Amino acid sequence: MPDTDLLPSLLFKINENQLALEAAIMELTNWAEQRGAAELADNVRGALVAIDRNEEFIKMTLAVMMTPE
Repeated sequence: MPDTDLLPSLLFKINENQLALEAAIMELTNWAEQRGAAELADNVRGALVAIDRNEEFIKMTLAVMMTPE
């Protein structure tokens, strides 16, 4: 198997890891907010917007890359 065949799978796994990290960070953010760190929670949620904003493009691109020619 050529290395280029591995690239879509690698990118898919990296994206999965990114989404798992986002979920874990959001859990910690909610926990911090419940303990009075509302400003911190807002800042973290603002930083995580980029993941949400890019998620659909990443999914579509990975689908195209993983489709056999």
